[in-house]
Parts: sequence; C-alpha cells; structure tokens
Amino acid sequence: MKTLYLMRHGQKELDSTKDDFDIKLTNKGIKYIEDISTKLVENNIQIDLIASSPALRAKETAQIVANKFGYEKPIIYNEVIYQAFLNELHEIITYTYDTVDSMILIGHNPSLAILALNYCGYKEEFDMGYVIRIDFHCDSWIDVSKNNAEFKKVYKI
Repeated sequence: MKTLYLMRHGQKELDSTKDDFDIKLTNKGIKYIEDISTKLVENNIQIDLIASSPALRAKETAQIVANKFGYEKPIIYNEVIYQAFLNELHEIITYTYDTVDSMILIGHNPSLAILALNYCGYKEEFDMGYVIRIDFHCDSWIDVSKNNAEFKKVYKI
C-alpha cells in the first residue's frame, strides 16, 4: 500500500504588492501549520518523503512539517507543483521511488482539490493547512489511480 497526504500551505499574507510566488505565511498560518503537524505526529503518521511547491508559503509550510516530524532528508521542491495541472501532479506522484511508502505533497488550490476529487471523489472544503490522506491499494507509485484510491481522512484543527 502507498499513502499520499495532500497538504495545502498555511494562511498567506494578503500583500498585493508582492509576486504571488513570494508571499509568506501569516503568523496565524505558521501557528496552524505547527498545530496540524503536531496533530499528525501524535497520530503516528510516518512520512518517507516531503515534496513541495517552491513558492515561499509552501516552502515555509514544508519546513515546519519537516521540523515537527524530525524529517532529516532533503525536502524535494518541484516547480511543477506550483500552478500544476492534474496530469502534472499525477506524474510527479507516479515517478516516486517505490522505497517510499508514504509521502506528503504540499501545494496549492485548485490543483490539490482537483487531485483529491479525481483520486477519491473528495468534494468537501480543502482550506489552507488542511491535510487529506489517500491510501492506494497497490505496491508501486506507478500504479496509483482512482481505481485503487481510498479516501481515509481529512486532518484539520
């Protein structure tokens, strides 16, 4: 089985003078990501890989998650995750090494919401900082699809 956690970045600053790529998390967003990460750790979630958009708010989110998990491997920052299309996110996931059993993908809406809908029919609110767990009943990431996906849980504070 492979487990995918989809995570939206935390609450971002509403600063229209900055390029969208360079917008930071708010203090509230930082606190939320710290709290949700603690909740994930307390639920004994294992993370083998963290992949993130390189947009500043997503990077900040990924770094907080990594710190809370004691994750010491490099975080994978992939430019494709920023403003990705469904097929691009699916490709990133399917190209993951099979030694990875669980990964967290940190990115943005609408891309993540569309991915969750496509894989497991998740249609509920997917707000900033939320985490959706999807289990895939297969042994290789190349085989993940909506046909073997199972929505397990949404984590939120």
